[in-house]
Amino acid sequence: MALTRQEKEAVVAEVAEVAKDAHSAVAAEYRGLTVAQMTALRVKAREQGVYVRVVKNTLARIAIAGTEFECMGEKLQGPLVLGFSQSGPSAAARLFRDFAKENDALKAVVVSISGEAMDGSALDKVAKLPTKDEAIASLMSVMQAPVAKLARTLNEVPGKLVRTVDAVRASKAA
Repeated sequence: MALTRQEKEAVVAEVAEVAKDAHSAVAAEYRGLTVAQMTALRVKAREQGVYVRVVKNTLARIAIAGTEFECMGEKLQGPLVLGFSQSGPSAAARLFRDFAKENDALKAVVVSISGEAMDGSALDKVAKLPTKDEAIASLMSVMQAPVAKLARTLNEVPGKLVRTVDAVRASKAA
């Protein structure tokens, strides 16, 4: 059943609102997936903070116009499902990569992050980006290393003094 003009405008407005705040986007061809598989994809997407929607390509191009995902517009061809990461830059890519491992029919067509459109083969690279918590943990470990080394170095001076005094005591006792 064809959408009315008002329904099309509502879809465009909804996708545009999500695209405005998203970190990254993935468009994947879903031809060959069953309804149950698409439902499973949507459930996983909700759990991971990813907005997933099947939208006609013309409406998708209109919706992403004026956003950093506008670069994807010319590559939107065929039956595609769009995924927008709302929780982190790699959430949608990770979702589509993991789902594609179980379902060969899902194939990434285009991945966009920071206003740059990449081929679907870059999905794995984007999916390997660290989450916010992982990046903070990595930064904290890098920042903590010099402080810990300084503390060990400063602790070594009194430790060496104690060992020297103990050696002198042991030599005088002998």
